[in-house]
Amino acid sequence: MMYSNASLPSDGNLASADAATAGAIPWILRIGMAGCFIGHGAFGVITKAAWVPYFAVGGVGEAWAWRLMPWIGWMDITIGILALLRPSRALFMWAAVWTVWTALLRPLSGEPVWEFFERAGNFGVPVAILTVIGVSGPWFSRLPSLWNTLSHQARLTWILRLTTFTLLAGHAGLGLFAHKAGLARHYAALHLTNPAAVVPWVGVFEFLLAGLVLFRPRPTLLLAICLWKISTESLFLVSGSPIWELIERFGSYFAPLALALLLTHSHPVVIQERVLAA
Repeated sequence: MMYSNASLPSDGNLASADAATAGAIPWILRIGMAGCFIGHGAFGVITKAAWVPYFAVGGVGEAWAWRLMPWIGWMDITIGILALLRPSRALFMWAAVWTVWTALLRPLSGEPVWEFFERAGNFGVPVAILTVIGVSGPWFSRLPSLWNTLSHQARLTWILRLTTFTLLAGHAGLGLFAHKAGLARHYAALHLTNPAAVVPWVGVFEFLLAGLVLFRPRPTLLLAICLWKISTESLFLVSGSPIWELIERFGSYFAPLALALLLTHSHPVVIQERVLAA
């Protein structure tokens, strides 16, 4: 099967597009991680009652939980800032371990397991970064601003697909199976007649989106998911929650955005044409 050369971008245009993609993706992932840590850290600084049961999982009493929250908050904010200003392997390894642990604290403290999966954007982003930079090499040296993401494109694409699938399925499960009360409050802020009835239907819709990400991902689909997540998480603000709720979930927006960019510049037709011409 042959393709018309007129339908293919030139080598120069391909190189330019690939260079732009390779340069943008590390920043997208770093900003996603930074927002997650800065938003989470802000809640520690201002303190959050919902965190007290998480400290109890580790045997820390309520009095000490309130004392430790600001220290953990400032630590998280520092990690978020370093992700932007001085990235290193040690930083991303810590971020991956810490975000997995804080997500696990939800089911360990008695919350539905869907709370863990819904936070895949938090831990999936640093894991995606580690996929590209690897764990061998200097741990504390500053990494270069640009990483060759396209040399690890297949692996990175799968990590981001699984991340996006999991965060969507987790949020869907909270509505469809766990009947999370906070979701109904969000829709009530939109003055819907029966907000509780909307929650399971949104869950069904998000499960369908998750399935499409896993089996038929497309750039337009991933961009739509990015906008969907920003819109639905913005309901925190509509219902009166602090803006940090929106910022804390940056990984849930930037994971599908990075994936959309990867899928846009995969160039499968060009690769096949070059193989046939060889």
